[in-house]
Amino acid sequence: MRALVIGAGISGVTSSYFLSQNNIDVTLVESRRYPAMATSYANGGQLSASNAEAWNSWYNVKTGLNSFFSNRHSSVIINPTPSVKKLMWFFKFIQNIKNSKTITFDICKMAIKSIKLYDEIAKRESLDFNKLDKGIIHLYMNEKHTENAKHINKIYNKAGLKRFQITHEELYKLEPALKNKKLDSIFYTPSDKSGDIHKFCRDLTEKMIKKGKLKLLNYNVENLKEFSEQYDLIIICAGVYSQFLAKTIGDNLNIYPVKGYSITINNPGYNTPTVSLLDDFKKIVTSRLGNDRLRVAGFAEFNGYNLDIIQSRIRPLIKWCTEMFPDINTNDIKPWAGLRPMTPNMLPIVKKSKNNSKVWYNTGHGHLGWTLSAYTAKEIANKIIKNY
Repeated sequence: MRALVIGAGISGVTSSYFLSQNNIDVTLVESRRYPAMATSYANGGQLSASNAEAWNSWYNVKTGLNSFFSNRHSSVIINPTPSVKKLMWFFKFIQNIKNSKTITFDICKMAIKSIKLYDEIAKRESLDFNKLDKGIIHLYMNEKHTENAKHINKIYNKAGLKRFQITHEELYKLEPALKNKKLDSIFYTPSDKSGDIHKFCRDLTEKMIKKGKLKLLNYNVENLKEFSEQYDLIIICAGVYSQFLAKTIGDNLNIYPVKGYSITINNPGYNTPTVSLLDDFKKIVTSRLGNDRLRVAGFAEFNGYNLDIIQSRIRPLIKWCTEMFPDINTNDIKPWAGLRPMTPNMLPIVKKSKNNSKVWYNTGHGHLGWTLSAYTAKEIANKIIKNY
C-alpha cells in the first residue's frame, strides 16, 4: 500500500512514522525545503497534558476579553476586520462553551497517552531533541486564578493526570530561579516534559529515510486530484492550509489560524529557569532546550494568515523574562511567529474524508500540536489499517 502524507510538520512526521511501522510505503511531501520549517519550527517546546484546558470555557473567554479590552499588551489579539470565516469560527467556538469540561477531559487523556508515545519513539529511535523530563510548573498570580486552577485540577485528576499544588519552599527546590517571586499558588505536573519540536521532526525524518521507510518530496501540493491515481492513501497534515486542500475534493474543515510568538534566548546565563514554566496570567510558557537555549512563547493573535513578526508582541516576552529573571542575558534573541491550526471545539480532526475514500485528515491540533500529534498519528494509522 502506498501513502502520501502532505505536510512535514509534527503531525505529518509522526503520521509517516506510525504508517511506516505498519509496513505502508510512505512518501512525505513538504512545500518547504526541509521538514518542520513552519508551525513546528519554534513553538513553546512543552509536551504538556497540564495545558489541556479548553480555551472556550467561560473563565477563559471572560479573562481573554478583559485582557483584550484593558491591556494593549493583551495575551489575546483580535483583528476587528470582519470576515465570514472568522465570524463562523467564533460562533462555533462560543457554542462549544457548554462542552468545555468534557473537551478538557478528552484532551487531557489524549495528551497523557501521546506523551508516553513520545517516550517510546525517542527510546526506540535514539532521538536527540533536547528532551527534558523535569515536569512543568504552573504559576498563578492571584486568588481568582488559583480557584480556577483548583477547578481544572479536578478534571485533570479525573482524566488520570497527577498535577498537584506545591508550596513556595517546594517550588524553590524545583526551580531556584523563582525564589522570592510573589505568587498566589503553584501547581506541578511531574510527568510533563519539554523538547525541541524542530529537532525531533528533523531527526525522526532522517532516521526513517536512512532505514528505507520514507521518501521525502519537496513539492507544493495545491490540488489533491493530481495525486489521486498515484497513491492508495492521502493523509492531510498541512496545519492551517489543510482546509484549502480539503476544498479541492469538496470537504469543509473549520480551522482558523491563530498566531503565536516565541523568542529563543541563546546563552541566557545565570539564575534562569531549567524547569518548564507556564504563567497562567500572562499565558506565557518557557522551555529549556539544552544548556544554552531558553524558549519563551505566548499570545493568541486572530489575524488571518499574517505571519509578520510584530515587535509589539516580542517586547512583552522579553519584558516578562527580565522582570521574572533579572539576571537573564537577552543580548542574543531570535524571534519567531507561527500559525496554530485551531478548531472551534479545540479538538484535532482525525478522520476520513466524506467525499474521497482515499483521503484522511490529521490536523487542527491548535496550541497542542507538539503534545497531541503522537497520539493522533497512531490513531489515524490504526483507523487506516482497520479500514483496509
